[in-house]
Amino acid sequence: MMQRRKFIQSGAMGLTGLLLARTTNAAFFAGKKMPNVGLQLYTLGDMMTTDPQGTLEKLAAIGYKELESAGSQKGNFYGYKPKELSAMIKAAGMTWRSAHVGGAPFNMSQIMKMAKTAEDSARIQKYLDKMKDQPKSLNLKENYQELADAAAEGGIGYLVCSSIPVNTLDEIKSAVEVFNKSGEACKKVGVQFAYHNHTSEFDEIEGHRPFDYILANTEKDMVKMELDLAWATKAKQDPVALFKMHPGRFPLWHVKDLDKTTMSPAEVGTGIVDFKTIFDNAKTSGMKYYFVEQDGAPKPIQNVTNSYNYLDKLLHA
Repeated sequence: MMQRRKFIQSGAMGLTGLLLARTTNAAFFAGKKMPNVGLQLYTLGDMMTTDPQGTLEKLAAIGYKELESAGSQKGNFYGYKPKELSAMIKAAGMTWRSAHVGGAPFNMSQIMKMAKTAEDSARIQKYLDKMKDQPKSLNLKENYQELADAAAEGGIGYLVCSSIPVNTLDEIKSAVEVFNKSGEACKKVGVQFAYHNHTSEFDEIEGHRPFDYILANTEKDMVKMELDLAWATKAKQDPVALFKMHPGRFPLWHVKDLDKTTMSPAEVGTGIVDFKTIFDNAKTSGMKYYFVEQDGAPKPIQNVTNSYNYLDKLLHA
């Protein structure tokens, strides 16, 4: 009788533990702590310059609520003033959370050094061909205060450096200087500055990895990171390990997948990135918002619909 009672008690305790674990997980994923699925508008190619209102309406119909803007052929804000773009996004039932802007002008050699594969080179060349006639956009090295003010004008919480040369130690040190100035400028106007990585940040340069050097030489509250989960994975980095090394430093994520064969960007949930494990560690990272991204998406609306459905099922079912 005693053994049976102990078995029942033990089983009850195990069941309680399991339920508690599920409840805790559900509270984090399904409750207010887990933001809605967001989108990086770069995924859509030219759609935000050719039909911005119609594009925003399509995204809202899919279910997207949070947006991050990118540079375009019409400049940083698709040809609009920040207040105008913010109002347009709000009218479509979404919120503009973050804006990508350039860190510093790249020359051709610096750009091509970012390519790790033939597919990378082809994608970069396609982007360069598309952008060659684009008017010069503001960049953080030359216009950090102006861009911080624009972010504040648009009412967005984050200004993100989309990329900056980090191929030499001098370039890495220059990036740190740009980030510190940008972080200070953003703080003055109530905006958080962050940096978005590619794969090159994890290559050793003159005895230093740019990723480590940048985080070690910037203030953790002044310069945050937007971790691109796919590029980190492609660079053979474990996102969860990065979260544990720098807890709270990653308020933004790019949720991007990689094709198993080509290692090119793919619809979320179809490739090699372990999103379940990564999202299980969202609290450690300090994540506030996450944005679906698929560079060179062949069928943008269908692609972002499929990615949205995967994440919505994974996180909110």
